[in-house]
Amino acid sequence: MARRKDHRAGASLQETSRKETSRKEASRNSPPTEELPAADGRHVARALIPDETIEAEDAPADDLFDEEADDGSDGAGRLVAVTIAADAGRQRLDQALAAAAGESRARVQALIRAGHARLGGRTIGEPGHRINAGDRVELTIPPPEAATPEPEAIPLDVVYEDDDLIVIDKPAGLVVHPAPGHRTGTLVNALLHHCGAALSGIGGVRRPGIVHRLDRDTSGLLVVAKSDRAHRHLAAQFADHGRTGDLERAYLALVWGAPPVSAGTVDAPLGRSSANRMRRAVTRGESGKEAVTHFRVLERFGDPNAPVASLLECRLETGRTHQIRVHMAHLGLPLVGDPEYGAGFRTKVARLAEPARGLAAAFPRQALHAALLAFEHPVTGEILHFESELPPDMAALVDAVRAAGAA
Repeated sequence: MARRKDHRAGASLQETSRKETSRKEASRNSPPTEELPAADGRHVARALIPDETIEAEDAPADDLFDEEADDGSDGAGRLVAVTIAADAGRQRLDQALAAAAGESRARVQALIRAGHARLGGRTIGEPGHRINAGDRVELTIPPPEAATPEPEAIPLDVVYEDDDLIVIDKPAGLVVHPAPGHRTGTLVNALLHHCGAALSGIGGVRRPGIVHRLDRDTSGLLVVAKSDRAHRHLAAQFADHGRTGDLERAYLALVWGAPPVSAGTVDAPLGRSSANRMRRAVTRGESGKEAVTHFRVLERFGDPNAPVASLLECRLETGRTHQIRVHMAHLGLPLVGDPEYGAGFRTKVARLAEPARGLAAAFPRQALHAALLAFEHPVTGEILHFESELPPDMAALVDAVRAAGAA
């Protein structure tokens, strides 16, 4: 159950906040760096916090700003790409794309004029633009606009609410807003029932009041704007990611293995995976967007020389889709239960004793929880601070892994 803290924080996460502030200050003075092998053999430069004794947590402790967000859809729509054959000669852009996409020429012309066509990475807005043999052209066909969401009486764990905003402790499995494949049963549907017409309209029909998101299967704290003035102010705070303001977010992640350092930073750009556009990957070149994740080891489980798992606190300096999940997998430390980025590590469950083995093998989601959220109230200026304990499923898993490691 999440709790409103206002100006107070729980001991463990408040201490982490102070350490994070110290880390930010220290990072300005050229902190020491170490090269840590990544899962694919490459190296990620990381700024290190000096090693220290860290007490275990005794109690259960990725754009719209995509804080580890994926609502089960590819927001970019369908991508059509075609390379003009050598014997095709010069032809109109709209003709080539209409043939490749299987869409009407009028539809394709409208999409081109709206800026959805590219030639060699450059946007082309003229349907009659002439293209040559060997040219590669692309057209992004956006998904159909969803109908206006309907209010639905879905229970919400409301942590705090006033005239300008509402803070929710989101359960795993709840999609944030309607998207292809999830037209109903979302947080937005629930908020429309709970708040009526009070939600901010800046987010549009499908995303009223939404200023950041969480993965469908990530649990934890999320704030929603109820007024336009709150929406603008909160959106600016999330865009800044706490670099200059009072925004704080911390996630708890149970991962396979453990980093060899007590704390550090992953600085590795993310983009769409070339193998699967629904997934993200560490990428190089222009396709990658800056992505920075700070982590701290809270507890290691099992053999001290080769831990089977560990509990990490992760803080985002950027907000990319699936950021924590991809960065941890890139280091060879995927989240327990992650179906996208951790499936190859499921054999590690054999190292656990029962009942931890059974719980880990059957865990239906990535073990990730948004445990801390702090921000400046967009109207009053008050600093609001909230914490959320691990939900029962993840708390039981952590307890079982801890007990198995101590056995």
